Amino acid sequence: MATAALIAEKRHPFAPDVYERILAFGAAILLAAMVTAILKGRADWGQIIWPVWFHLATMTVALVLTPVMLLRSRGDRLHRQLGWVWSTAMLLTAVDSLLIRQVNAGGFSFIHILSVWVVIQVPVIILSARAHNLKRHRRAVRGMVTGALLIAGFFTFPFDRLLGHWLFS
Repeated sequence: MATAALIAEKRHPFAPDVYERILAFGAAILLAAMVTAILKGRADWGQIIWPVWFHLATMTVALVLTPVMLLRSRGDRLHRQLGWVWSTAMLLTAVDSLLIRQVNAGGFSFIHILSVWVVIQVPVIILSARAHNLKRHRRAVRGMVTGALLIAGFFTFPFDRLLGHWLFS
């Protein structure tokens, strides 16, 4: 018991915990599924509009960086630089998603609510980090990864959506 207390004392309070390891693993799985789907959909590439390609590119950046950001040390210069890239990718993905509306015959879908949430949350993530409010920063990042990356990412595969069609056809 004393050994566990000593280990807990030495551990940085913002070192990756179990939940962040699960999020990192989920992002890696989602990235693998996305890349596999894109490669399987080669025959349709010419029919895909530029906002979808841009969306896939920015999502790829975010998904590649998510495990890196969640599992490496935090607070150093590289973390801040990668955080800016990740935040920018998330923001661009959200804004771009508002241009992708074919699913509902040109209208917005339920998933677009997440896009608005991301546009609001990215500044919260940045400002809380700059203010050294690490608890708020961590909560906001974890919420963003859970909701906007993993849950929204999951819903790109079922219901005959593009990536699901490519992956499962």
